[in-house]
Amino acid sequence: MRLPLLLALAGLTILAGCQTANTRLAEDTEAAVAAAQADQPITGAPTPADDGPDYVASADSLRFPGEVHLRNVRQLTFGGNNAEAYWSPDGAALIFQSDWDAINPQGCDQQFVMSVAEGAGRDGDGAELVSTGRGRTTCGYFLSDDRIVYASTHPGGDACPVTAASQTGRYVWDIFPSYDIYVADADGRNLEVLIGGEGYDAEATVSPDGRYVIFTSTRSGDLELWRYDTGTGDLLQLTDTLGYDGGAFFSPDGSKIVWRASRPTGADAESYRALLAQDAVQPGALNLFVADADGSNARQVTDLPGANWAPFFHPSGERILFASNHHTLAEGGREFDLFLVGLDGGAPERVTFSGTFDAFPMFSPDGTRLVFASNRRGDRADSRDTNVFVADWVENPTEADRLFGTE
Repeated sequence: MRLPLLLALAGLTILAGCQTANTRLAEDTEAAVAAAQADQPITGAPTPADDGPDYVASADSLRFPGEVHLRNVRQLTFGGNNAEAYWSPDGAALIFQSDWDAINPQGCDQQFVMSVAEGAGRDGDGAELVSTGRGRTTCGYFLSDDRIVYASTHPGGDACPVTAASQTGRYVWDIFPSYDIYVADADGRNLEVLIGGEGYDAEATVSPDGRYVIFTSTRSGDLELWRYDTGTGDLLQLTDTLGYDGGAFFSPDGSKIVWRASRPTGADAESYRALLAQDAVQPGALNLFVADADGSNARQVTDLPGANWAPFFHPSGERILFASNHHTLAEGGREFDLFLVGLDGGAPERVTFSGTFDAFPMFSPDGTRLVFASNRRGDRADSRDTNVFVADWVENPTEADRLFGTE
């Protein structure tokens, strides 16, 4: 049992100034006791003020030493693979994809929505299915009017589509040509095709004003970025260089885009083309690029080994938060952490230190919180589960943040 954690929560209960706070903190203490006895991560802990006086470091069991930009890390899902969690415009909900058997008996990734305050819960009761439950889905996102978009293969069949890995015998990413992009109400009703046609259409995200959807498509013969105008239906191709351009997001003011891309040459280019003809790509060297929102003035930001991907703009629009394994390649590259880098490149600043897998970061609309996917656990045990976590973002770490976990 983690006695310092329990004592800290009990102390907060005594100091709480009103009955509502006392009730909430008492419930949190009971949850902490049960979690500690079960040796599981702590969730539902009270959220202290950002200025620090009420912050209890020992209660932040899902935060790791060195994570000076994070506080009050909470776990929202509890099993299986849960990722690509993205905020609703009001910051109250998240859409995410999951194969967690507690909420998804079908087995292929489906789209769910959950409250940020409550999470999915240990039994998954807080997660609402918003996709069809058929085929495979990816990359759900909220439009500015609270409707959702996501890619799905369900018209091609109810079952999970056959993966390229099972056909090629290699570790590859599938580029299902049956993926089209759909739009629906926030509860999944009134589903209709938004972007369709021949080939792969997926990885959709939305500009802050809701006017544009940026996505990856093979409609030109390669994996390129395209922009869809929600008002006119016009399409604009944004990239035109051999390689996998994908995972794009808009800057907070909508004037720029960031994405990750491969740029194979020589024999690697031939291998890339051959696999793409089989509707697959083999992940390898990926780096970050930025451009204006119409694709002009494109330039490479990072020049790092390994896979540098899942980028998202910092609230200032002047930096990028992304996932990378460039620092662990000598040990096999299985550990991914989050890093910050300026738009002009340079040495990135490491943000997470869990020693596991941290990726898919996204800042909340007001820039005060961060959601991400991770294999971390509060008891530091190994886990193959990828879960969704949310944390307060600390823009200007204090000395106490720098000393966290070193006592």
